[in-house]
Amino acid sequence: MQAVILAAGESSRFWPLNQKHKSLVKVCGKTQIEWTIHGLKKSGIKDIIVVQGPKKDIESEIKRKYPEIKFVVQKEPKGMGNAILQAKELIKKDFFVLNPNHLNTFYFINTLIQKKQETKANMVLLGEKTENPELYGIFELEGDKAKRIVEKPKKEKAPSNLKVCGIYLLPKEFFNYYKQVPEHMYAFEEALSLYIKENDVPIAKVEEETLSLKYPFDLLKIKKRILKQKDTYIDKSSLIGKNVVIENCYIGKNVKIFENSVLKNCYIGDNTIVGNFSLVRDSVIENNCLIGAHSEIARSIFQEDVHVHSGYIGDSVIGSHTRIGAGIITANVRIDRGEIKSVVKGKKINTGLKSFGCVIGENTKIGVNVSIMPGILIGNNCVIGPNTLVKENVLDNTKYYSKFKGIINKI
Repeated sequence: MQAVILAAGESSRFWPLNQKHKSLVKVCGKTQIEWTIHGLKKSGIKDIIVVQGPKKDIESEIKRKYPEIKFVVQKEPKGMGNAILQAKELIKKDFFVLNPNHLNTFYFINTLIQKKQETKANMVLLGEKTENPELYGIFELEGDKAKRIVEKPKKEKAPSNLKVCGIYLLPKEFFNYYKQVPEHMYAFEEALSLYIKENDVPIAKVEEETLSLKYPFDLLKIKKRILKQKDTYIDKSSLIGKNVVIENCYIGKNVKIFENSVLKNCYIGDNTIVGNFSLVRDSVIENNCLIGAHSEIARSIFQEDVHVHSGYIGDSVIGSHTRIGAGIITANVRIDRGEIKSVVKGKKINTGLKSFGCVIGENTKIGVNVSIMPGILIGNNCVIGPNTLVKENVLDNTKYYSKFKGIINKI
C-alpha cells in the first residue's frame, strides 16, 4: 500500500508559528510530519508521497532524513481533492490519505487495514465519536457501513455521533469518481459521497482521539499526548547538580541542570541549561535553550534556542530564537475560570481551553517584568518593552510597549 500526506496548506490560522509549514514545528525532537512518517513506516507503509506547497519547505527540511520519500507540489490552495490529484501519477494501488500531524499513525492505519481485511471492501473510512456534530462531517450509518455524510448538522438532527476522521483508505479507482464532480474546494467530499452511494464503505471505529493541528495552541494537546509515551532517560553526557529532582523525563545530550531544580514529566533537548531552583513540569524544551534560575515553566513548549531569564510561563508555546527578560508572567487562566478566547485572522474564536497562556513567534525580544494576558498571540521579530501589559495580539515586526514617564523632584 501507499500513503499520501497532505501538507500543502498555507497554515494561515497557525500564525505566529507559520514562518514555515505547521507540520515542521517540533515537539520532543521530531517535527509533526516526522511523527506521522514514523507511524506509517512502523505500519509497513514505505511508499510515501508528500503533497507540499510551492515553497517546498517540507522537502528541504526532511528530504535528507528520508531520501526515499517522493514529493509533489500543489501550486494553489484548491482543496483536498486537488491536492490528492497532484499525486495521481505516482499512485499504483490502494492508498492512504492523511494529514501530517497524526501522532498514533500506527494505530489508525492498522485499524483501517484490519477492517479492510475483515470486509474485503475497497474503501474504508475512519470514524470517531463526538459530542459536537455541528463541527464535523457526520456519518449516516446502515449497520457498520456509511450511507452518506452529513456536513456539520445541528446536534438534534445529527444522523449519528460518529464523525469523519482525516484518515482515509482509498482505492485507485477513486479518481474515476473524482472526475465526475466539478473542481471546487470540496470536490473531494463530493466524490467521496458519490462513491459511498454506489459502493459498500465500512467504517472502522476508533476510541483514541485524532488530534487536530489547525491553531498553534493545538500543539499543547499534542505535547501532552507525546509526553504520556515517554520514559525516564538521562544521557551520560549531561551534568546534573546536587539536590536535583528528575521524574519521568527525557534529558538529552550535554544538558546542564543546576542545583535544587525540579523537573517532572518533561522533554529536555540537547545543549539546554536549566538554572538553580527552577521548576519545569509537563513541558517540552527543545535543543539549545536556556532557562534561568528561579523560573517556573508549566505545560509549555519551547522551540529551539529560546532563552528566558526568570518568571512564570504556563500553557504557552514559544517560537525559536526568542529572548525573554526577567520577571515574565504569562496569565494562563481567566479570573472567572471560563473558556479562553483568542483572536485568529481578526476573528475571536473559542479555544476549547480553560488553561492557555500565549503563543510567541520567532526571534522576538521581551523586556523585563512583562505580563501577558491569556489567549494572546505575539508575532515574529517583535520587541515588547519592559513593564508592559500585553492584552491584545501583537503583529509581526512590531514594537509594543506601555508608555511611562519618570518623575524627577529636587530634594
